[in-house]
Amino acid sequence: MNHARTAALRLAGGSSLREALGRTSAESWPALDQAIRDLPSWELPSYAAPDNRWLRWDWNAPLPSLRRSRRRRAESESENVIALCHPDGRIREAALDRVPGSPALLPLLIVRCADWAAPVRERARRLLSEVPPAGLAPHADLVLLLARREQGGFAADLLDRGVRGGSAAQVESLLASGDRATRRFAHRVAVDRGLLAPGRLARLAADSGDATLQDLCADAALASMRVEDHDDVLGVLLAARAPRVRAAGVTALRRTGRHDEARARLADRSGVVRACARYVVRQGGADPLPLYRAMCGGEIAEPGAAAGLGECGDPSDAETLWALLDHPSPAVRVHAVHGLRALDAVTRDRLSVLIDDPSPAVVRAATRALLPDAAELSREWLTERDAPDRPRAVRVAAQRLLRAAGHLRPTG
Repeated sequence: MNHARTAALRLAGGSSLREALGRTSAESWPALDQAIRDLPSWELPSYAAPDNRWLRWDWNAPLPSLRRSRRRRAESESENVIALCHPDGRIREAALDRVPGSPALLPLLIVRCADWAAPVRERARRLLSEVPPAGLAPHADLVLLLARREQGGFAADLLDRGVRGGSAAQVESLLASGDRATRRFAHRVAVDRGLLAPGRLARLAADSGDATLQDLCADAALASMRVEDHDDVLGVLLAARAPRVRAAGVTALRRTGRHDEARARLADRSGVVRACARYVVRQGGADPLPLYRAMCGGEIAEPGAAAGLGECGDPSDAETLWALLDHPSPAVRVHAVHGLRALDAVTRDRLSVLIDDPSPAVVRAATRALLPDAAELSREWLTERDAPDRPRAVRVAAQRLLRAAGHLRPTG
């Protein structure tokens, strides 16, 4: 039995909302609403309709009908909750009168604002319009969840207007919400209102694991930074873990006239950052290709230089990359494979030896490079590498290549 149904049965038995639900989340309210509707008729109390007739849905009738009984009007919290979620729209509508003055029922008022029945929906919206914006903000996660519904935009618009016109402290409280949609909403509002300094925006972009927030905060940091903010903002962005944030910082080097600093990013481990660095270097009047050749011609220290050489080099650079496949660093070998693929210089016979490489990362890179030519590899050679005594990475590579060649059935 799921949590929502258990809560619905507890409410039908007279438990309070706190006792029935325990800890709540945005998803728990629509789930409770549906669970109460799904209760069998004998679990549902009888309630008074707006004209004071006592109503109860009769599920056993050939067509939906109403049955009179003599029971008191809903007064307890549990009865109010069930009435707000009742299958009969007239009961839901009448129950809305019990919501004002009861903060515990506010989440269900928000749910009713997206009700499929227009009379219920309109009455709920009139009541929600009277709720102060500060009272709606703590339920932002529920409002934004329901905004995905066809009729869910009303509460979301109220929330947006309230937070945009509210205090900075209110926005601040939403920035660290555990709900992703709420965090995104709060950051958009904070950016639009100019509540966050460029340095803080840069740190938010660098620390976030959400790509949407990374882009939003990095772009806002760069758009709002002044000359005195350059070192703080760019230093944070360039040191970020996420490639898209580093790429934003590298691209901004051109705008700030610091083209030469992009040279240090030519060998970044991310392809998108390397591409941005090459753009900035060229905008500064330099050619990145000789720089890559110099990095790969000696004792290479930055593995990304091998991939960068392939990305902007010509066929004459292929031999330099082939030589790097013997480099003692697995990272260099991996990037050398990427460079050969970028040059379209992969040779099946020369690259297939890397399937036996001791580094799983190199084996995976070589496998991806060999997949287009899998049918031309020896089936016996691949089957030998699928033996139980081979390292796992080698067995997986052999199976992928056998499957790509049509010798194994696709899995899943």
